[in-house]
Amino acid sequence: MKRIEFLGCPMDVATMDDTVNLIAERVENKQFIQHVVVNVAKVVNMRKDSALDESVRACEIINIDGMGVVLGARMLGHDVPERVAGVDLFHHLLQMSAERGFPVFLLGAKDEVVAEAHRRVKTLYPKLIVAGHHHGYFWDDEEAVVNQIRESGARLLFVAITSPKKENFINKWQDQLGVDFVMGVGGTFDVVAGKVKRAPLWMQKYGLEWLYRVLQEPRRMWKRYLVTNSQFAWLLVKEKWFKKSKPSTEFN
Repeated sequence: MKRIEFLGCPMDVATMDDTVNLIAERVENKQFIQHVVVNVAKVVNMRKDSALDESVRACEIINIDGMGVVLGARMLGHDVPERVAGVDLFHHLLQMSAERGFPVFLLGAKDEVVAEAHRRVKTLYPKLIVAGHHHGYFWDDEEAVVNQIRESGARLLFVAITSPKKENFINKWQDQLGVDFVMGVGGTFDVVAGKVKRAPLWMQKYGLEWLYRVLQEPRRMWKRYLVTNSQFAWLLVKEKWFKKSKPSTEFN
């Protein structure tokens, strides 16, 4: 994988197949690997949240999730082949785990949501071993949950908690989780459980999933996306202008 730096954020230029194959190889060899995806909001928030920035930089794989980042990186001259969406990677990794017999653990969301996500992934992937699940409201006793994950025998851990809590939790406890792979999956369990609908394919293609989220939950989402999208657009304009106006250092 090729790592680039975009608006001060490191990220890997990779396809879905590249990502799945690398993770499968590392898990097979019991080599720990930490994964994260970056989108517009995370790129913006990393600039003012040092703990989040440190947690993202600690990851072995930093996939680009979000067409805004894909298009912005291309605008600045980076060759980004495709978006690796977290929810799609989640399903690819469940399929891979079912085929190879790797147990997984689902952590996050409300109790009824993660329980329904557990039930549905078992229906989708009958050979999948789900070693356990736990809701995402455990901050009064994190160590007990870490012990539960370690004792479950899971090889892959999926953490469906909002940023930056999930990144910081993973970074804090990674050496004690007992898994070979850990990935933050945000609101994926809500989608899998049928609580939240995913945007239509045409909206995904044109990077409009954020708009679909706002339409579904306008009170909760409009301010978040208005602020981060505006800040991202300004950062992109400044970087594009800076690159244009920067004097050449090439010599004949």
